[in-house]
Amino acid sequence: MKMHQLQRQAYIMASEEKGLRELRGPENNPSVVQFFADVGHGWVKDDETAWCAAFVGAMLERAGLRSTRALNARSYLEWGQEVSLEDAKVGDVLVFWRGSPDDWRGHVGFFVNRAGTHLEVLGGNQSDAVTVQRYPVSRLLSVRRMPADEDHVPQTRVPVLDAQPPRPVKEGPLVKLINRLFSFLSKGGPA
Repeated sequence: MKMHQLQRQAYIMASEEKGLRELRGPENNPSVVQFFADVGHGWVKDDETAWCAAFVGAMLERAGLRSTRALNARSYLEWGQEVSLEDAKVGDVLVFWRGSPDDWRGHVGFFVNRAGTHLEVLGGNQSDAVTVQRYPVSRLLSVRRMPADEDHVPQTRVPVLDAQPPRPVKEGPLVKLINRLFSFLSKGGPA
């Protein structure tokens, strides 16, 4: 199955983001925060919230493909169509498990290359940055591709920064604690 040209474009755009990092301390990288807004979660205002799915989604949306618009990596198990690892192409979306295969946590990024028992993945929130890192093949859940013959271009783009919750969320201590807890649980420790 041929890959949709817009998925290839998303991968190229993702490659251009390599080196982008979270900011240390109380500051937040506005580019990371924008990934959340691009997939309809403009209420996220920090770069500490797990952002691998926001990164993949933002790249797909910016290229013109509809993402899952969800913040959990495993949401991409339902995106596009599954292809075998043997047929994986540069730019395919890879979904990995964290903790255990049945755990809700995961990681998502773009396929770069197979290196023996590992896969090279271009993704966000990898060591708190956009990088290419290796992940064991044994942790792979799925390889996903949008077929070239399918029209999954969104009729309307997600409005940037307009997807706000019904009422403003104050960044008080409780919200910061919840965001850090979610980030910790989502990252699941070292990859």
